[in-house]
Amino acid sequence: MSGPGGAENRPELPISSPYRSTPDAPVTDEERASIGERLNEAYATGTLDELDYRSRLDTLYAARRLGELVPVVSGLPPLPTYPTPEIVAQLGRPGELASTDRRGSRVAAYAVGTVAVALLVVIVLVLLVVL
Repeated sequence: MSGPGGAENRPELPISSPYRSTPDAPVTDEERASIGERLNEAYATGTLDELDYRSRLDTLYAARRLGELVPVVSGLPPLPTYPTPEIVAQLGRPGELASTDRRGSRVAAYAVGTVAVALLVVIVLVLLVVL
């Protein structure tokens, strides 16, 4: 990727983005930390190469106004616009297997086996009476 000054290969931010809609607003420490985390994640996953990552970090920590952060956040993966569903937070990410209770599985298998044997005995007795 190119440095934070180049716009090629980067989608333009929507006008609703605070970096474009309120470009003169000051950069808060929370905003700086949040963008720093996004940059770290993008670098760790290979979205940013080292040169681009370092350049964006330099721009991030030098910025005083939100408008100066446009080249820093352009092209980064978007932030989720929804909270993590409670069930996912409790049970883990979708697609991950949960541990099973083997004792419960054995009891269920034993119960099914017992019912199957009892049913077979009843069928044999009925056939003996009918014939």
